[in-house]
Amino acid sequence: MVRWEPDTRERLREAALDLYTAKGYADTTVAEIAASVGVTERTFFRHFADKREVLFNGSDVLQEQFVDGVASAPAGTAFEIVMHAVLSAVTFFPEERRPYSRRRQAMIVANPELMERELNKMAGLVAALGAALRERGVVEPEATLAAESAVTVFRLAFEEWVAPSSTRTLAEIEQSLFAALRSLAR
Repeated sequence: MVRWEPDTRERLREAALDLYTAKGYADTTVAEIAASVGVTERTFFRHFADKREVLFNGSDVLQEQFVDGVASAPAGTAFEIVMHAVLSAVTFFPEERRPYSRRRQAMIVANPELMERELNKMAGLVAALGAALRERGVVEPEATLAAESAVTVFRLAFEEWVAPSSTRTLAEIEQSLFAALRSLAR
């Protein structure tokens, strides 16, 4: 019988990424991930729906932070509201997670199956932001334009943040991209 240890979810996430890096994503099994941290496959599936979800678990929390950011934003334009939402969600990516995020992003980019999952998660984020904006009274097409723009800024900022030579904080990168977008729109 496996003895319970704390932080099983995090240990599985780290072990999976280590194995994906060493063996390749396609050649790594759930059984190997579970065994590497001393748990059963059943325990793995209590935490994650499949081996892809190990890398995407938590995206629902990120989406919730974006939506909460829309709801808590002060009155303003759709652009100002989504900017507030994106900037308020930077706490989801603390600086100490940057090395893990770099490795995770490299794995996603290298695997079409994972890239497809990433794009689907981003599409879900756009839909949720658009819905939250419409709840605040933003009409179409402004709600969708603002949501798409916000997710684009987030995605580009994240890509820069995980780049090997990047040293700026995620918030700094997002602010500079929002400024560039604002300038472009003028």
